[in-house]
Amino acid sequence: MRPLLHLASQALHDCCAVFTDIDDTLTTHGQMPAVAYAALERLAAAGIAVVPITGRPAGWCDMIARMWPVAGVVGENGALYFSYDRTAHVMRQRFFASAEERRANRKRLDVLREKILREVPGAGIASDQLYREADLAIDFCEDVPALPPDQVQRILDLFAQAGAAAQLLSIHVNGWVGNYDKPSRARGVSKGILGLDLEQNRSRMVFVGDSPNDGPMFRFFPMSCGVANVRDFLPGSFHPPAFVTELAGGEGFVQVADHILASRREVSHV
Repeated sequence: MRPLLHLASQALHDCCAVFTDIDDTLTTHGQMPAVAYAALERLAAAGIAVVPITGRPAGWCDMIARMWPVAGVVGENGALYFSYDRTAHVMRQRFFASAEERRANRKRLDVLREKILREVPGAGIASDQLYREADLAIDFCEDVPALPPDQVQRILDLFAQAGAAAQLLSIHVNGWVGNYDKPSRARGVSKGILGLDLEQNRSRMVFVGDSPNDGPMFRFFPMSCGVANVRDFLPGSFHPPAFVTELAGGEGFVQVADHILASRREVSHV
């Protein structure tokens, strides 16, 4: 991981979109600092589409799409994306699975939920589970005392044994039934909302994240950036970002936004 300043201005001059994680990337200690929200506004004002891509639930995504200065939002690690048409006042919703498939998958996850709570003492159900459409979020440190690494790994193993996909986030383990992930839904957002082919335009896009579940996105985007707290995770346990900020959380995201905007100004004055 190279320092953010090694991301050359020439590479950023044509930046058209920023995909970003939310928890511990836009937030710091669980809250979004004003400077991070202002950075979203400045990027949008510069004509750069911002798309949060998160493990957080569908209910949160509705609010984010409506109220934040974003082009759209991917939720539940790729299960869905929402985009609000501010002219027509219409929310566009796209789900990976049909309503019938989601109901069947929920029954499987409900069984797994009880097994995890029984076999991993101290684990909890994420407080935002009520607002989820497609996945099961197990809390291991947000609203419960932090579990040791071996117990977190046990949660991941139980998802795998049940034939479900699972990813480690900074605060939850999220699991689901279905063959999708953040990069696959980023493709859908790029085409459906931004009108861009992701494969052809990923060199014009930046991704910002902080944890192992962002590894596939770090791998996919040449201009991937980790906020400083990405170093808290074991090296070699996931694909790292190409660049890393000096500051953690929301303040680190601000550094990325500032670098993008400054690079565009520098190139425009050459």
